[in-house]
Amino acid sequence: MAALRRLLRASAPMYYHSQCTAQRRLFSSLASEAELRFPSLLNRSPPPVRRDPKERSIQWVFLGCPGVGKGTYASRLSQLLGVPHIATGDLVREELNSSGPLAEELRGIVNQGKLVSDEIIINILSKRLEGGEAKGESGFILDGFPRTVRQAEILEGVTDIDLVINLKLREDILVEKCLGRRICSQCGGNFNVASIEIKGENGSPGIYMAPLLPPSGCTSKLITRADDTEEVVKERLRIYNDMSLPVEEFYRRREKLLEFDLPGGIPESWPKLLHALNLNEQDAKQSAAA
Repeated sequence: MAALRRLLRASAPMYYHSQCTAQRRLFSSLASEAELRFPSLLNRSPPPVRRDPKERSIQWVFLGCPGVGKGTYASRLSQLLGVPHIATGDLVREELNSSGPLAEELRGIVNQGKLVSDEIIINILSKRLEGGEAKGESGFILDGFPRTVRQAEILEGVTDIDLVINLKLREDILVEKCLGRRICSQCGGNFNVASIEIKGENGSPGIYMAPLLPPSGCTSKLITRADDTEEVVKERLRIYNDMSLPVEEFYRRREKLLEFDLPGGIPESWPKLLHALNLNEQDAKQSAAA
């Protein structure tokens, strides 16, 4: 809590006086509410950095445009390293499926392709971290947060991030991937019907991404997310690109940013990502199981 308040005071000179007053009122209200609802999250001291993989102390963040594959690779690393994968997009969708004024507000934001505000994301994420702490979770792989420097500053005030992995892919491929996304309405599985094959040009390698097709039992139950239209996807990418550079620079200055250009689909990208992370799949599995 003290770290959060110091952070708020330190950032105040960045704004005009009137904006500063409004910001302080907003985050003071947010902090007070969070302190009452999640005291152990905000009052605890930042945990020490423990780098022994057997202690499961991985505290990583995945950055990248919507549809780049953050969830896929974060989930694989989560299983490999034995730490929870916390996707703010999934947390938001769970909230969307609930009832109440927050769910209604979120529906309007998501359907327009806009990004959810800092205070809403922090509220939802705080509940998840509080629940994980109660269950004894030690470490995490965070997917979809932070999206702004403000969020990165708040996150830095309550925990220590070891590494930030920034996944990168061409925008035309991202749009095609997003338009190919499908969800099984029965089991909730995520699939992608897009088959992407880009020929190499001017010395640049080609890119091939095979579709991720569902099992036969899910084929007739596939649905498309309401926000996966070309107009909404392009607007979401535009907003993300406008906001992402400051966040990347925030972590680059702290020497925590790893930029990784996806060379293709999972078969091509997964082993190269492990190599970039200096991970051996078998050794990591043994450490996570220890």
